[in-house]
Amino acid sequence: MKILFLFLDGIGLGENDPGINPFSRASMPCLESLLGGKKLIKSTAPFENEQVSLLAIDPNLGVKGLPQSATGQAVLLTGINIPAELNYHYGPKPNPEVAQYLDGKTIFSKTVQAGKKAALLNAYPPRYFDGIDSGKRLYSSIPLALTNAGLPLFTDKDYYEGRALSADFTGEGWREFLGFPEAPVFDSHTAGIKLGELARQYDFSFFEYWASDYAGHKQDMVSAVKQLETFDTVLRGLLDNWQNEGGLILLTSDHGNMEDLSTRKHTAAQVPLILFGSRKSRGEFAEVTDLTGVAPAISTLLAI
Repeated sequence: MKILFLFLDGIGLGENDPGINPFSRASMPCLESLLGGKKLIKSTAPFENEQVSLLAIDPNLGVKGLPQSATGQAVLLTGINIPAELNYHYGPKPNPEVAQYLDGKTIFSKTVQAGKKAALLNAYPPRYFDGIDSGKRLYSSIPLALTNAGLPLFTDKDYYEGRALSADFTGEGWREFLGFPEAPVFDSHTAGIKLGELARQYDFSFFEYWASDYAGHKQDMVSAVKQLETFDTVLRGLLDNWQNEGGLILLTSDHGNMEDLSTRKHTAAQVPLILFGSRKSRGEFAEVTDLTGVAPAISTLLAI
């Protein structure tokens, strides 16, 4: 069993309102065809057919205040209701109280302990590591969990040599914003194919897409729609070359944000849990109702 976890930061299931919800406005023919012609909005969930399952799951976890990234991501990686144990949501980066849960208790750690292969498929540029080394930048929950498991973060060399992808899928950001004019750039469909090829090299792989949360905080409809339409083409490339019987693709988020551009803040919306794979593998998630259910279902499928 190969599992690819696609993490899209800050996407909830919102209302069918193109004035505030880019999911209502964007053209996403691949995903919408899989969802029976419906858009990725609140009224579509739950949904299931031969190809895909869509559930709405709760990121609030019974704790007052809006969900935050550090705790939400840590819950997804551990299955522990960390906000309930701490009595608060926290983010964006983990404080010491959250960080303690990310050492030895995550899917990354458990996969390694079981003798299986795991990876975070994002490549990080040199200035990211410079910031970490200087203390000016802190790890977010996902790279912290990875490094605590003894696994390396991929570098610019890994990106150039084809072992990782850029955070925007295509690599355009490496050229336009990071100043790497020779960085590889892929069209969206090819990036999806490449993502699948990389994921099949591991028992458990993870890809983190954070620009969605950024667009939500900026209330940037143009960027949000462009991101979703790019992602839809990435998804088509990924699914064109994916074997459902031997693997599962899982897409979810830590909290709502981009689905409601009327606010700069996170939202209390349910988040989507989208599953691509055999009915049997998708069935492990049938009873998942909140973020805590994701990691245990993954662990069952991986036998870790």
